Amino acid sequence: MNFADLKADVKAALNKPEPLFLIGYMLFPLLALIFAALGLWLILSGQRVGGLIVLLVVTQLFAFGALWAIGRRRHVIANPPQEDPEE
Repeated sequence: MNFADLKADVKAALNKPEPLFLIGYMLFPLLALIFAALGLWLILSGQRVGGLIVLLVVTQLFAFGALWAIGRRRHVIANPPQEDPEE
């Protein structure tokens, strides 16, 4: 499997509502919660700079990624992609 096949598979998965549901409602919010707890733990243990970076950057990336996936899923459900008819 080469990089082009992997890229095509990821692009196809992001045009289906099921993987976007998994990413937007389960995976990214869980990762945001885990990293928020990690950032808080880092701050409380004395590593303030690392904890703030984790809280303000990494956690927010997963939170906004979840919002993106939810919005993308709504768009895909409202406007299903046109598939080529198989002969």
